[in-house]
Amino acid sequence: MRKVLITGFEPFGGASINPALEAVKQLDGLQLNGGKVVTCEVPVTRYDAIKAITKAIQAHKPSFVITVGQAAGRNAITPERVAINIDDFRIPDNGGNQPIDEPIDEDGPDAYFSTLPIKAITRAMQEKGIPCTVSNTAGTFVCNHVFYGVQHFLRDTDIGHGFIHIPLLPEQAAATDQPSMSLETIVEGLKVAAQATLDNKHDIAVGAGKIC
Repeated sequence: MRKVLITGFEPFGGASINPALEAVKQLDGLQLNGGKVVTCEVPVTRYDAIKAITKAIQAHKPSFVITVGQAAGRNAITPERVAINIDDFRIPDNGGNQPIDEPIDEDGPDAYFSTLPIKAITRAMQEKGIPCTVSNTAGTFVCNHVFYGVQHFLRDTDIGHGFIHIPLLPEQAAATDQPSMSLETIVEGLKVAAQATLDNKHDIAVGAGKIC
């Protein structure tokens, strides 16, 4: 049985919850058509985040990896197209690191494209009535760091990987007048993403291509 590893970040920036982790808790062990979900909690700390995910990859040996993080201000679930080779943290991570304009990997390419079928994922969510659109920027914080770092780790494998941003939960957004999405909808969206990934493994626009 193929496995889909879905990872979610711990809370950061003084918050008490992170919707990515809350969703992952509900997805662990989910049986899919032709696969199963396994999960991993990820620290919001520059290098420790990638170490946690690569350890989970080595333990679970998944066919696909979906890394998930919150994106304040977004009103839809957004599969990311590209990760860039830069760390430029607007706030310190949970380890106190705040790199400014530093490469993630000095010898790595400028960017990596997602190797998930992001258009198929987007269509599948939209058909279920879940707001979803492809994003062309994963930012420059730990989300992008993980997206790039995991792609770099998997560059010589046939394991597909990509990053999906999700909106804030209503309780997070209430005091800031920002868009939000219910945890139920987020969980359903990630279920759809995992199944669409299994169903459309060859529907990857760019493949494992990197931008040199």
